[in-house]
Amino acid sequence: MKVIVSDCDHESMQIETDVLAKAGLGFTHMAARTQDEVIEQCKGGNIILNQYGKFDERVFTALPEVKQIVRYGVGVDNVDLAAATRHGVQVCNVPDYGMHEVSDHALALMMALIRKIPATVSHTRNRDWDFRKMAPIRRITEMTIGVLGAGRIGGLFARKALPLGKEVLVCDLNKKDLESRIPGVRQVDIDELLAKSDVLSIHCPLSDETRNLINAERLKSMKQGAFLINTARGGIVDEEALADLLEAGVLGGAALDCVAQEPIDKKSRLLDMDNVFLTPHMAYYSEESSAELKRKVAEEAVRFAKGEPVHYPVNTL
Repeated sequence: MKVIVSDCDHESMQIETDVLAKAGLGFTHMAARTQDEVIEQCKGGNIILNQYGKFDERVFTALPEVKQIVRYGVGVDNVDLAAATRHGVQVCNVPDYGMHEVSDHALALMMALIRKIPATVSHTRNRDWDFRKMAPIRRITEMTIGVLGAGRIGGLFARKALPLGKEVLVCDLNKKDLESRIPGVRQVDIDELLAKSDVLSIHCPLSDETRNLINAERLKSMKQGAFLINTARGGIVDEEALADLLEAGVLGGAALDCVAQEPIDKKSRLLDMDNVFLTPHMAYYSEESSAELKRKVAEEAVRFAKGEPVHYPVNTL
């Protein structure tokens, strides 16, 4: 089978090269992002290793040779799964890499928000030795931590948060029996989650169901002074409404590792707010997780090429 990397911005492709070569496979590395580029550069490919390039009905129709797409990452919102299934294309991801990295990043953002670490460091660096300017700061053990999305990463974050807060609430639009799966948490619906959480950490995938899920109305229903953290996907939170409520002092702060438009618009109001922390979609990153991702993407392609069962199917053919 012919393997094509539709797009990948990693500095090295040596791991993929080694894994595929061991199976007698090579690959062509492209840089296709737009539909036209994907169609032009992926012609003849049977297995596509994909990072950002979009695959939809038009692309699948134009590329009938494609039989598998393996995505570098967890989310597959750049692939039309229904169209892929109609065209007999197996879509795979790597859902179990970087779980500790993302959950740790969310915890780090939570602690930095509550303890106002960046502002404190900035004031002290400017020779301003006065903790009172950081007031008020609340005790974490008196706070309720809310988790939206309790899959691999959200569940891991909830487990790590349990010893820190007064209570951990979890909500998942598609999962039940979370209390037995994550002992110590309390499962609630989304309205109760928003109303009672002092900190809300988002860990659900981006889909038609979750796009703009945290809209202006839901943001207004959150507790006065609550903190919001998103290490999942941009597009889940209405960022304009978030900026409005932060400016109005309704919310205490926000930390976003992902936004709807990446890189973020340089004119975004969020960039100028002291109580907003933005990181460049890096929650997944460590040297170890990056190597794990690349290896597992290539191994999934090898399994498919050999006719073996894939480990991470996203759609059912």
